[in-house]
Amino acid sequence: MDAKDSAARIRELAAALGGLSTYQLEWLEGVVNQFKLKPDLWREPKSELVTDCVSEMFGDALQIHHCFSREPLSKDRFEYAFERVLSRCGIPAQLASRGNPGHDITIAGERFSLKTQADRSIKEDFLHISKFMELGKGRWNKAEKDLVGLRDQVFKHMNGYDRILQLRRITDTATLQKYELVEIPKDLLLKAKDGTLRMMHGSAQRPKPGTCTVAAKDRRLFELYFDGGTERKLQIRYLDKRDCQVHASWGIKRIPATIVEKTT
Repeated sequence: MDAKDSAARIRELAAALGGLSTYQLEWLEGVVNQFKLKPDLWREPKSELVTDCVSEMFGDALQIHHCFSREPLSKDRFEYAFERVLSRCGIPAQLASRGNPGHDITIAGERFSLKTQADRSIKEDFLHISKFMELGKGRWNKAEKDLVGLRDQVFKHMNGYDRILQLRRITDTATLQKYELVEIPKDLLLKAKDGTLRMMHGSAQRPKPGTCTVAAKDRRLFELYFDGGTERKLQIRYLDKRDCQVHASWGIKRIPATIVEKTT
């Protein structure tokens, strides 16, 4: 958009403001004040996913979100905003149908699974996915051999997408919300085929939880946690960020007093 287009838009918006109520103007003032606080943007120069355009526009989406909320950007809002930003920046993107068991979005012909992390106990250097997938079917009793079938479900699940991205909120303070976009290598997770399986026999859960620990010579790489109980889901724990790719980060400054705070 050139300067002339911007000037024309400003005139049109200014004319439209005359019909708004005092309360509506207050909401808009809050958004404008938020945009005046320039975010701290960083992107990996070699990233084909996060261009300068994507970095700036997704930062805008985060600013709007945190103008009205202290809560982290949820998975569905992440999916919607990411698709819109990519498309606006000239990168083909299309969300999968709701409830699709495999990928969440197709970007430039590749299928992506999108995850989020924003727990208060988050560790910046280690990723955690609290619900990588559901484990509703399959044999699951007390023996380590039962975990083999559950692990096979994980591999089957990963056939449904090509790449994995996680949006992480790693800082949550009154004045700063910091996010990063991290890619988890699918090949890394597939190393679980050589992991060590262990059933947690001392647990009171039914079925009992189990783990699959994947290690290199000098350190643990990550752990699959087969979460028993009623939900029966798979978690990924202790995933070292050094083995992943950080595509970008956004530091969103928070306005001292939002419109929401003024009206509550």
